[in-house]
Amino acid sequence: MRVAFFGTPEFAVPSLRALVGEGFDVVAVVTQPDAAQGRSRSTLIPPPVKAAAEVEELLVLQPAKPTDSDFLQQLRDLRPDVGVVVAYGHILRPALLELPPRGMINVHPSLLPGLRGAAPVEWAIIRGHETTGVTIMQLDSGMDSGPILHQIPHRIGSDVTAGELSAHLAEMGAQALIETLAMIEQSDPPPRPVPQNNERATYAPKLTRETARIDWTKDARAVGGLIRGLDPRPGAWAELKGKEIKLFCPKVMETPFPGTGAPGEVISADTSLVIATGPFKDLGGGSVEINEVQPAGKDRMAAGDWLRGARIKVGTKLT
Repeated sequence: MRVAFFGTPEFAVPSLRALVGEGFDVVAVVTQPDAAQGRSRSTLIPPPVKAAAEVEELLVLQPAKPTDSDFLQQLRDLRPDVGVVVAYGHILRPALLELPPRGMINVHPSLLPGLRGAAPVEWAIIRGHETTGVTIMQLDSGMDSGPILHQIPHRIGSDVTAGELSAHLAEMGAQALIETLAMIEQSDPPPRPVPQNNERATYAPKLTRETARIDWTKDARAVGGLIRGLDPRPGAWAELKGKEIKLFCPKVMETPFPGTGAPGEVISADTSLVIATGPFKDLGGGSVEINEVQPAGKDRMAAGDWLRGARIKVGTKLT
């Protein structure tokens, strides 16, 4: 089977490697243009998918937009049987969706129709879900609304971060992709996708700076979920003494930490930072222990190392 692969970030790399490893003929890898970085924006950094494709000596295409007529003709000339899309970063229009005879299939890190949108891994943790998974679907012109070919569920660990969960789902997605393509190749007739129930759809919108700001009036589980769901990027943040600080590695104190404090107030600042939160429903006050921090302009570090020089006193308020 001739495959055109569309993907950009690290999440897409396991799927590309799985296709190559299973002997699929990857005729092209389509990814975003190299990103300019550095103060002068003069350093170009290739996407992770491009780097992986070059190791495998695959053809790499980097159109500014996948609607470009020259790009579409180039892809037609390559005669892919199917397109595989994994976190490419562009919405694909009908002219491209209809180009491969077997259409375009997508690897999505949630159990659709739940968590359609840009940040399903992060929102699954932020919202306290116990289960997520991967879905292989046939792409249509909507946002993650195409019919489903295959799904694999996964239980979310109580302390997992978005980075850890994303890495695990990327591997699961690669497995599910290969299983789906095998079914398409070997079944006659091929499996029929199951339409999604749009009435059950939920959404995982793009993360914003305001999303990442910690609301200390929420209970400790919600605060801990936000911090884990935004680790490692973009990082949940609060303001301390007029400056931004990002917080990582939370431990939810299920019963009130010794001492009392208003939401956002520091109640311990020894080897870790313990901050009061809003009360648990029916349980009273709560708090979150923070074990890693990233002050503005500095690298991420152990909270204990930072506290030795930060001179944070009990009663100091984070907002």
